[in-house]
Amino acid sequence: MSTQLTPILTKFWDEPQSWTLETYERNEGYQALRTALTMDPADLVQMTKDSGLRGRGGAGFPTGMKWGFLPPPDGGPRYLVVNADESEPGTCKDIPLMMAAPQFLIEGVAITSFAIGCNHAFIYLRGEVVHVYRRLLRAVEEAYAAGYLGKDILGSGFDLDVTVHAGAGAYICGEETALLDSLEGRRGQPRLKPPFPAVAGLYARPTVVNNVESIASVPPILLHGAEWFSDMGTEKSQGFGIFSLSGHVKNPGQYEAPLGITLRELIDMAGGMRDPSKKLKFWTPGGSSTPIFTDEHLDVPLDFESVAAAGSMLGTRALQIFDETVSVVRAVSRWIDFYRHESCGKCTPCREGTWWLAQILERIEHGQGTPEDIDKLVDICDNILGRSFCALGDGATSPVTSAVQYFREEFEAGCHTPAAELFPPAASVLFSQNDTAKVTA
Repeated sequence: MSTQLTPILTKFWDEPQSWTLETYERNEGYQALRTALTMDPADLVQMTKDSGLRGRGGAGFPTGMKWGFLPPPDGGPRYLVVNADESEPGTCKDIPLMMAAPQFLIEGVAITSFAIGCNHAFIYLRGEVVHVYRRLLRAVEEAYAAGYLGKDILGSGFDLDVTVHAGAGAYICGEETALLDSLEGRRGQPRLKPPFPAVAGLYARPTVVNNVESIASVPPILLHGAEWFSDMGTEKSQGFGIFSLSGHVKNPGQYEAPLGITLRELIDMAGGMRDPSKKLKFWTPGGSSTPIFTDEHLDVPLDFESVAAAGSMLGTRALQIFDETVSVVRAVSRWIDFYRHESCGKCTPCREGTWWLAQILERIEHGQGTPEDIDKLVDICDNILGRSFCALGDGATSPVTSAVQYFREEFEAGCHTPAAELFPPAASVLFSQNDTAKVTA
């Protein structure tokens, strides 16, 4: 029997004015905040731990545990920073959530801030999505006017200010410490850890950094109970999540379902493949930075443990679906172009490695590769993985190594006689110079 969808965060997305405070209040909005303000903050942290909520930004770290890492209050400020820098190819859940129902996030920010003793929270948004920025600003304005933000919220004595900050648009700022540097006005580059943000984060003060969907999930958990949430999903990956289907399916979009649902079930819910005569060829379980899967993985439960056991990562549940008309080499080459462009340049393995990966993939894609190029791709990936300053360098290697693992014959098809044998020495030099100039232009 198919797993059923669980419309919670997506419940009223199709209402004509879904983003307004009035619509949100009609759908149990801010009831959870009223309850939270009567509770002991420590009980809120414990409730989040008991629910089993894990970070929805990709790593899947237990949310309540992260809150619990904050040191005891010392009289100084502490901060909540919401990571809304959704930037990875294929990932599309936080931006539609903020567009359709931003008050979920704002109520979650208020509850979380009360739980951790924060009086100033920040929402860091990817700068290119100006329409989402405007909508968030308006939603925060509405929440202030209704008394859900500001001084003495609902007569509780709790004060909270929320700042919506638009970054300049950089994938690296999805890494939490690079995000903090950017928020402080510096260039977005990852920091050395430790110290971790829980000890010395924004402005060197204790800071919690959480994903949009993680924080937006807090009000429903408080309203319906930790047990209600933990009853969904699997034993270790509890609750619901938004699965973003894109690519060659009939009805791409966001599907909110318990963790542990399979791609086969989701494709059925999406109306099947876009062209029923074409078979599924490969797909990403968690965005372009996760190892790809093939049709043999259709029945892998989409939860953190099962996906990891099958050789990939659940990540952001960005399910990009490709049928047999797509060249794996071409798809991976486009992804690596993105990672090369978005590398912050701080560490050598990522800065240089992604550049070389892009060059070699372009050669293979155009049938100009050599037999040694495939092993060179894997070797370069091995020299990036585990050696880059942050996880974004590691993520860039995943599609390459997994694509070679499952579709090596396609890479071999782009490899012909070595260039030295195809071109005389002078022409060979000219070829490599042109190739370099083209890539660096």
